[in-house]
Amino acid sequence: MVDGAAVGRRERKKAATRAVILDAATALFLERGFDAVTVREIADQADVSPKTVFTHFPHKEALVFSDEDERHEHLIAAVSGRSPGTTISDALKAHYLAEIAALKSEPQSRILALMEDTPALIDYAEKMWLRHEDALVAAITEEFGLTGPSDEIRFYVRFALQIQLIAIHEADPESSVDAGFRLLDQGWTRYGETGA
Repeated sequence: MVDGAAVGRRERKKAATRAVILDAATALFLERGFDAVTVREIADQADVSPKTVFTHFPHKEALVFSDEDERHEHLIAAVSGRSPGTTISDALKAHYLAEIAALKSEPQSRILALMEDTPALIDYAEKMWLRHEDALVAAITEEFGLTGPSDEIRFYVRFALQIQLIAIHEADPESSVDAGFRLLDQGWTRYGETGA
Protein backbone atom coordinates (compact mmCIF):
# COMPACT_ATOMS: atom_id res chain seq x y z
CA MET A 1 0.00 0.00 0.00
CA VAL A 2 1.31 3.45 -0.94
CA ASP A 3 1.57 6.03 1.83
CA GLY A 4 -1.10 8.73 1.39
CA ALA A 5 1.36 11.47 2.32
CA ALA A 6 3.77 10.27 -0.38
CA VAL A 7 0.98 10.31 -2.98
CA GLY A 8 -0.05 13.80 -1.87
CA ARG A 9 3.53 15.05 -2.02
CA ARG A 10 4.02 13.53 -5.48
CA GLU A 11 0.82 15.17 -6.77
CA ARG A 12 1.83 18.54 -5.32
CA LYS A 13 5.25 18.24 -6.96
CA LYS A 14 3.65 17.39 -10.32
CA ALA A 15 1.29 20.34 -10.02
CA ALA A 16 4.17 22.67 -9.11
CA THR A 17 6.24 21.45 -12.07
CA ARG A 18 3.27 21.90 -14.39
CA ALA A 19 2.74 25.46 -13.11
CA VAL A 20 6.42 26.38 -13.61
CA ILE A 21 6.31 25.04 -17.18
CA LEU A 22 3.11 26.96 -17.92
CA ASP A 23 4.50 30.19 -16.50
CA ALA A 24 7.69 29.83 -18.55
CA ALA A 25 5.80 29.02 -21.75
CA THR A 26 3.31 31.85 -21.32
CA ALA A 27 6.03 34.42 -20.69
CA LEU A 28 8.02 33.28 -23.73
CA PHE A 29 4.96 33.08 -26.02
CA LEU A 30 3.79 36.56 -25.05
CA GLU A 31 7.28 37.99 -25.45
CA ARG A 32 8.24 36.38 -28.77
CA GLY A 33 5.17 34.72 -30.27
CA PHE A 34 4.14 31.08 -30.31
CA ASP A 35 5.99 29.99 -33.45
CA ALA A 36 9.30 31.61 -32.41
CA VAL A 37 9.56 29.65 -29.14
CA THR A 38 10.83 26.06 -28.99
CA VAL A 39 9.99 23.41 -26.42
CA ARG A 40 13.70 23.30 -25.56
CA GLU A 41 13.60 27.01 -24.66
CA ILE A 42 10.52 26.48 -22.50
CA ALA A 43 12.22 23.56 -20.75
CA ASP A 44 15.37 25.60 -20.14
CA GLN A 45 13.35 28.52 -18.77
CA ALA A 46 11.44 26.16 -16.45
CA ASP A 47 14.62 24.28 -15.49
CA VAL A 48 13.24 20.92 -16.63
CA SER A 49 13.95 18.61 -19.55
CA PRO A 50 11.98 18.74 -22.82
CA LYS A 51 10.76 15.23 -21.93
CA THR A 52 9.25 16.62 -18.72
CA VAL A 53 7.46 19.31 -20.73
CA PHE A 54 5.95 16.63 -22.98
CA THR A 55 5.02 14.50 -19.96
CA HIS A 56 2.73 17.30 -18.80
CA PHE A 57 1.72 18.69 -22.21
CA PRO A 58 1.57 16.27 -25.16
CA HIS A 59 1.75 19.07 -27.76
CA LYS A 60 3.28 22.53 -27.72
CA GLU A 61 -0.20 23.93 -28.42
CA ALA A 62 -1.50 22.35 -25.21
CA LEU A 63 0.65 24.84 -23.28
CA VAL A 64 -1.67 27.62 -24.45
CA PHE A 65 -4.84 25.67 -23.64
CA SER A 66 -3.98 24.13 -20.29
CA ASP A 67 -7.47 24.76 -18.90
CA GLU A 68 -9.28 22.66 -21.50
CA ASP A 69 -10.52 20.04 -19.02
CA GLU A 70 -11.99 22.77 -16.85
CA ARG A 71 -13.66 24.41 -19.86
CA HIS A 72 -15.14 21.03 -20.79
CA GLU A 73 -16.64 20.58 -17.32
CA HIS A 74 -18.10 24.09 -17.34
CA LEU A 75 -19.67 23.59 -20.76
CA ILE A 76 -21.41 20.36 -19.76
CA ALA A 77 -22.48 21.85 -16.41
CA ALA A 78 -23.99 24.84 -18.23
CA VAL A 79 -26.48 22.43 -19.79
CA SER A 80 -26.92 19.71 -17.20
CA GLY A 81 -26.91 22.08 -14.21
CA ARG A 82 -29.02 24.88 -15.64
CA SER A 83 -31.90 26.38 -13.67
CA PRO A 84 -35.39 24.95 -14.15
CA GLY A 85 -37.19 26.70 -16.97
CA THR A 86 -33.95 27.68 -18.72
CA THR A 87 -33.71 26.29 -22.22
CA ILE A 88 -30.60 24.52 -23.43
CA SER A 89 -30.00 27.32 -25.91
CA ASP A 90 -30.36 30.03 -23.27
CA ALA A 91 -27.94 28.16 -20.98
CA LEU A 92 -25.39 27.80 -23.78
CA LYS A 93 -25.86 31.41 -24.83
CA ALA A 94 -25.15 32.66 -21.30
CA HIS A 95 -22.18 30.33 -20.98
CA TYR A 96 -20.68 31.43 -24.31
CA LEU A 97 -21.03 35.12 -23.52
CA ALA A 98 -19.44 34.66 -20.08
CA GLU A 99 -16.55 32.70 -21.61
CA ILE A 100 -15.99 35.24 -24.37
CA ALA A 101 -16.05 38.11 -21.84
CA ALA A 102 -13.46 36.28 -19.72
CA LEU A 103 -11.26 35.62 -22.74
CA LYS A 104 -11.41 39.27 -23.80
CA SER A 105 -10.46 40.60 -20.36
CA GLU A 106 -6.96 40.78 -18.88
CA PRO A 107 -4.85 38.69 -18.66
CA GLN A 108 -6.64 36.28 -21.01
CA SER A 109 -6.96 38.90 -23.76
CA ARG A 110 -3.21 38.67 -24.35
CA ILE A 111 -3.51 34.91 -24.85
CA LEU A 112 -6.49 35.43 -27.17
CA ALA A 113 -4.43 37.92 -29.22
CA LEU A 114 -1.56 35.42 -29.36
CA MET A 115 -3.98 32.74 -30.57
CA GLU A 116 -5.52 34.98 -33.24
CA ASP A 117 -2.03 35.79 -34.57
CA THR A 118 -1.12 32.09 -34.86
CA PRO A 119 -2.99 29.92 -37.40
CA ALA A 120 -1.78 26.70 -35.72
CA LEU A 121 -3.35 27.82 -32.44
CA ILE A 122 -6.64 28.76 -34.08
CA ASP A 123 -6.78 25.33 -35.72
CA TYR A 124 -5.88 23.56 -32.47
CA ALA A 125 -8.45 25.59 -30.48
CA GLU A 126 -11.22 24.77 -32.94
CA LYS A 127 -10.42 21.06 -32.92
CA MET A 128 -10.30 21.03 -29.13
CA TRP A 129 -13.60 22.87 -28.85
CA LEU A 130 -15.32 20.39 -31.17
CA ARG A 131 -14.05 17.51 -29.00
CA HIS A 132 -16.76 18.53 -26.52
CA GLU A 133 -19.39 17.44 -29.01
CA ASP A 134 -19.87 13.86 -27.84
CA ALA A 135 -20.17 14.81 -24.15
CA LEU A 136 -22.69 17.53 -24.91
CA VAL A 137 -24.67 15.18 -27.16
CA ALA A 138 -24.69 12.60 -24.34
CA ALA A 139 -25.89 15.17 -21.77
CA ILE A 140 -28.80 16.29 -23.96
CA THR A 141 -29.66 12.71 -24.94
CA GLU A 142 -29.81 11.74 -21.27
CA GLU A 143 -31.97 14.74 -20.46
CA PHE A 144 -34.46 13.74 -23.13
CA GLY A 145 -34.51 10.19 -21.77
CA LEU A 146 -33.38 8.64 -25.04
CA THR A 147 -31.34 5.46 -25.32
CA GLY A 148 -29.20 7.02 -28.03
CA PRO A 149 -28.74 10.42 -29.64
CA SER A 150 -31.00 11.45 -32.48
CA ASP A 151 -29.73 13.10 -35.64
CA GLU A 152 -31.41 16.31 -34.47
CA ILE A 153 -29.42 16.34 -31.22
CA ARG A 154 -26.17 15.74 -33.07
CA PHE A 155 -26.86 18.55 -35.55
CA TYR A 156 -28.00 20.90 -32.80
CA VAL A 157 -24.80 20.35 -30.80
CA ARG A 158 -22.51 20.65 -33.82
CA PHE A 159 -24.15 23.90 -34.90
CA ALA A 160 -24.31 25.26 -31.32
CA LEU A 161 -20.58 24.69 -30.84
CA GLN A 162 -19.87 26.54 -34.10
CA ILE A 163 -21.68 29.61 -32.77
CA GLN A 164 -18.99 30.27 -30.15
CA LEU A 165 -16.19 29.66 -32.66
CA ILE A 166 -17.63 32.37 -34.89
CA ALA A 167 -18.71 34.81 -32.16
CA ILE A 168 -15.35 34.94 -30.39
CA HIS A 169 -13.79 36.64 -33.42
CA GLU A 170 -16.57 39.20 -33.86
CA ALA A 171 -16.54 42.81 -32.67
CA ASP A 172 -20.02 42.29 -31.18
CA PRO A 173 -20.04 38.69 -29.88
CA GLU A 174 -23.42 39.08 -28.19
CA SER A 175 -25.11 39.96 -31.48
CA SER A 176 -23.43 36.99 -33.18
CA VAL A 177 -24.41 34.58 -30.40
CA ASP A 178 -28.00 35.86 -30.48
CA ALA A 179 -28.17 35.53 -34.28
CA GLY A 180 -26.72 32.03 -34.23
CA PHE A 181 -29.12 30.71 -31.61
CA ARG A 182 -32.10 32.54 -33.13
CA LEU A 183 -31.48 30.70 -36.38
CA LEU A 184 -30.74 27.37 -34.68
CA ASP A 185 -33.73 27.56 -32.34
CA GLN A 186 -36.24 27.85 -35.15
CA GLY A 187 -35.75 24.16 -35.87
CA TRP A 188 -34.70 23.04 -32.37
CA THR A 189 -37.82 24.39 -30.66
CA ARG A 190 -40.06 22.41 -32.99
CA TYR A 191 -37.99 19.28 -32.31
CA GLY A 192 -38.24 19.73 -28.53
CA GLU A 193 -41.99 20.29 -28.73
CA THR A 194 -42.55 16.98 -30.48
CA GLY A 195 -41.10 15.15 -27.48
CA ALA A 196 -37.83 14.29 -29.20
